[in-house]
Amino acid sequence: MINHKILDGISEQIEQLFEPTRQRSADSERQSQVSALLQGAFKRMDLVTREEFDVQSAVLARSRAKLEQLESEIEQLELQLRQCDR
Repeated sequence: MINHKILDGISEQIEQLFEPTRQRSADSERQSQVSALLQGAFKRMDLVTREEFDVQSAVLARSRAKLEQLESEIEQLELQLRQCDR
């Protein structure tokens, strides 16, 4: 799904917004809560990784190429059929 390093980075940035004088253990607990909150939000957003996106883009490109090839073949067959009907 989503890279945990990204979540940790976002959590740390959010933590920096909070008062820096709080206890370290409270910070750690809050950071894990923020991280869990972000993970839940990202799951609900139905995000995909860049790798998954690239794979699907490649599949789409192959499908488009195949569709274009089939359309060309149909045009050729239709042309042949019209020539035979004359």
